[in-house]
Amino acid sequence: MDIYHGSIVYSKSKDELAQFTDSYIAVENGVVEGIYPVLPEKFAGAAVTDFGNGVIIPAFSDLHVHAPQYPQRGIAMDALLYDWLHGYTFPLESKYADPEFAKTVYDAFVDDMIAHGTMHAVVFGTIHSEATGYLIERMENAGLHAYVGKVNMDMESPDYLCETAEDSLRLTEEFLERYMGNRTAKPILTPRFAPTCTFELMKGLGKLGQKYQVGVQTHLVESRWEAEESVRLYPECGCDTGIYEHAGLLGNGPVVGAHFIFPKEDDIRILKKYGGYAVQCPDSTLNIIAGIMQTGTLMDRGVNLGFGSDIAGGANLGVYSQVSRSVQLSKLKEFYEPDGNRTISFAEAFWIGTKHSGELFGKVGSLERGYQFDALVIDGLADPFHELTPAELVERFCYLGETGHIRARYLAGREI
Repeated sequence: MDIYHGSIVYSKSKDELAQFTDSYIAVENGVVEGIYPVLPEKFAGAAVTDFGNGVIIPAFSDLHVHAPQYPQRGIAMDALLYDWLHGYTFPLESKYADPEFAKTVYDAFVDDMIAHGTMHAVVFGTIHSEATGYLIERMENAGLHAYVGKVNMDMESPDYLCETAEDSLRLTEEFLERYMGNRTAKPILTPRFAPTCTFELMKGLGKLGQKYQVGVQTHLVESRWEAEESVRLYPECGCDTGIYEHAGLLGNGPVVGAHFIFPKEDDIRILKKYGGYAVQCPDSTLNIIAGIMQTGTLMDRGVNLGFGSDIAGGANLGVYSQVSRSVQLSKLKEFYEPDGNRTISFAEAFWIGTKHSGELFGKVGSLERGYQFDALVIDGLADPFHELTPAELVERFCYLGETGHIRARYLAGREI
């Protein structure tokens, strides 16, 4: 039994933070046993790790991040999406044909993700199987909960990143067979987005999804161009999300759609039907300027939500900064488009970034009894002249925090 002392904050519900001041959390075999204001007699003699004024919170989940774009973070942020992709991102991704380059970047990426307090992630690789294999192995060896995908692209892409549908499907199946048995870092199908994939490729991926019962991640209605181009290419499908349904890609495992900024009613209906996640990437929205997700509206309509750092569209790996940025963007959305949009509360945003998105991976993202102890201890944010509650300190961390404010990190009860 491991006992930790400090203040404790987690999402009691989507509208309310549970907070415990000067309390103890007991962890048994990496799982939360309970929280106590006074240490019970049954734990007499157990060693206690005392974090004093530190606040213990759940680790975060990043539901959309491009690991190969890690070297590009904070670069070319003055470019719009097309120029950003073709002038910077695609040339960078071509370098992952070199396994040694990939290993160097992916080691740094995983270490930095952990440093930022992210213990669960849905991750894009590139079309390169060997490089993406190293990425998923690195995350598995670290014990991180993850879905990692070898990207599929067979049209409307630079020649150096364009596969044939046959090769893409063959390499993807080999990737699935190699890593389906992983314990924590699992493979996921990853068509980049509909305009870069022929329907032959999409249907082939659907058959693989059904055969191996594996989910899908992609970009959904990220821009007006994507939404319109998808329907132009596949008019019989009706909407962007409908393409994935028609191809048989939905209903086989987790469904993760990044951005989801310009959905039609059918996009929302289909995503809800399969329990899919719409992933807001707030920093990327600001940098690449596609539009602002209808976060409050989608939440009220029962759509599952998550946050993504979207490195390198976003420049910060800290999901905690996406929590605060989502609140800010929801205020802008309501101010400029008041009909049907509302500001989300900090409690709702924190719930999205921890407990709700954590449900994609199992019992992670909370500090309730029975949840895996994936946790952070934050400190150094208090003022000596003005007392804040533990919940207020967590809110301040999401607005002002840096990796130096994370005093300790735990994954399945193990300090890392």
